[in-house]
Amino acid sequence: MHHGATPPGGTEEPRQTFGTADIAAMDRPGAVTRFFMGIVAWAEKLNLKHTQVGNPPVYDNATFPWAAEVEREWHLIRRELEQVLVRQSELPSFHDISTDVQTISKDSAWKTFFLTGYGKSSEKNIERCPETWRIVQKIPGLKTAMFSIFEPGKHLPPHRGPYNGVLRLHLGLIVPEQSERLAIRVDKQVCHWHEGQALIFDDAYEHEAWNHTDKTRVVLFVDFVKPLGFPAKLVNWMLLNLAVFTPFIREGVDNHKEWEKKFYAEAEKLRNRPN
Repeated sequence: MHHGATPPGGTEEPRQTFGTADIAAMDRPGAVTRFFMGIVAWAEKLNLKHTQVGNPPVYDNATFPWAAEVEREWHLIRRELEQVLVRQSELPSFHDISTDVQTISKDSAWKTFFLTGYGKSSEKNIERCPETWRIVQKIPGLKTAMFSIFEPGKHLPPHRGPYNGVLRLHLGLIVPEQSERLAIRVDKQVCHWHEGQALIFDDAYEHEAWNHTDKTRVVLFVDFVKPLGFPAKLVNWMLLNLAVFTPFIREGVDNHKEWEKKFYAEAEKLRNRPN
């Protein structure tokens, strides 16, 4: 799946708006947070200027040679996903783990199976998906990896990611149909997922996604560091490593630990049940 992109030296002025219309920012007052957000806004402008891969909303996969390697082994990831989906109803909703997502999703139709995020990993989940874990290691600057499960009828309203120092990859794993009923819009471009194919986009552009079919759609959802030149690269590294200290991520780690405890205790009980 190849998409036209502005070349790195392209003349087109990047249009990333900072903030999303109609969605209130999560309320986290406090001097430290305000100071941090000021630095983020400054870093975002730096990232647009010093990008090594241009600033298109959707990338041509050829920009990232490793994408083809990930695609080549997609069926191994799909096989592990199928094992996970045996207990689909028990998987956590995205907003239960990451509370900042509550601004765009409050129902239980967007589920997640988390492997790693910003320096924190789920060892138990990784043990269940060893091949997936091995394959995502091919992605330079890997920051987040999880299964993103969109149940029938799910619609994520227009929103933008919190920071443009990372790019997002969706690898199609279960895509029930190719139609306008199942798609993602990034800026002005409507894209469709395909099983075994990567879709790489910049989630700092406004985007929305929907599944108006009667079947579940699943992608491998990955955030990776955007390739940048100096000094943006250094600032980006510092910010992404500091992100571990922000309240949302700390909270997410605690929420995930709680869910994990319940989920794996349940598995233990089933295993030890007398036949």
